[in-house]
Amino acid sequence: MRVLVVQNFDNEGLGQIGAALVEAGADIDLRKPYRGEALPEHSGEHDAIVVLGGAQNALDDKLCPYFPELLDLTRDFADRDRSVLGICLGSQLLARAFGGENQIGGATEFGWHQVSLTPAAKTDPVLAALPENFPIFEWHDDTFALPQNAVRLAGSAVAENQAFRLGRAVYGFQFHFEADTPMVRDWSTSFASLIAERHPDWNDRLDHEVARNGSDADAAGLAIARAWVATI
Repeated sequence: MRVLVVQNFDNEGLGQIGAALVEAGADIDLRKPYRGEALPEHSGEHDAIVVLGGAQNALDDKLCPYFPELLDLTRDFADRDRSVLGICLGSQLLARAFGGENQIGGATEFGWHQVSLTPAAKTDPVLAALPENFPIFEWHDDTFALPQNAVRLAGSAVAENQAFRLGRAVYGFQFHFEADTPMVRDWSTSFASLIAERHPDWNDRLDHEVARNGSDADAAGLAIARAWVATI
């Protein structure tokens, strides 16, 4: 199992997805195109692709001129029935790749928030085992309308489209299910100045938020990661 991982921003790691891939014995091919690393021309040498998050918006081809190439690559994986996963910015790029409309701004969520599964999620291979409502870490301002033929799988009070599936195994997740408690603590340090500008009380709230939500969110995130890896 060889999995292409596209990182779009510093300190945006695989987290619980990485743990699930290691459990499955996957060979991880990490590319950082935002630092000038080349993307593969096609999906032929990989069994799946993971597109991670970032502070960019999904329409910012000027800042990230590799975006159109990445969109083509995700479509190639889908056309060959290979598993595709997009998280946060990655989900917004997937929506764009398959004809959904991106909304820049107006959907801000930060910290652990409740998401609710749709009836369709009850029979979905990745989400069927999850509780109907669970806390999960969010960090975004943007959202999207679903591409045509996408199955809506989860939503929240702020962003109606929190998770979707196209075809057999193309999945977009707006929420950061890969971000377990250690990753959130790392982000809280690595991005402290950025967070403080918009959420000045976050450092004071962090321990309480971890105690209230961390265990359930970590369990849900790892379950999602393992179930997605099983689609490869």
